Amino acid sequence: MKVGTTLYLAGQGGFDAKTGQLVGEGIREQTRQTLQNLKYVVEAAGGSMNDFVTVRVFISEHGEFPGMNEVYGEFFDKPYPARTTVSAGLGPGMKVEIDGIAVLSE
Repeated sequence: MKVGTTLYLAGQGGFDAKTGQLVGEGIREQTRQTLQNLKYVVEAAGGSMNDFVTVRVFISEHGEFPGMNEVYGEFFDKPYPARTTVSAGLGPGMKVEIDGIAVLSE
């Protein structure tokens, strides 16, 4: 949903867009696919990962945080968007879901 220059992105999971299947069982591979999915959406709207101002990360278990955080650093540069990370019950096999808000350049 785009309102003015603000893009509100719904939660994405580690699903391959072509197959509709989770990319794997591990937090790193699912986080990488999740962030790649967010990247596709923000780029389709004319933006980039640098346009994110905030993201919310939902992980299936708090112990998965280090693996998620490692991959997260591959997609975002300093200054990082504001981030909230919470442990939450997710769908079967899901390790991570991420949503966000991006402010696009005009």
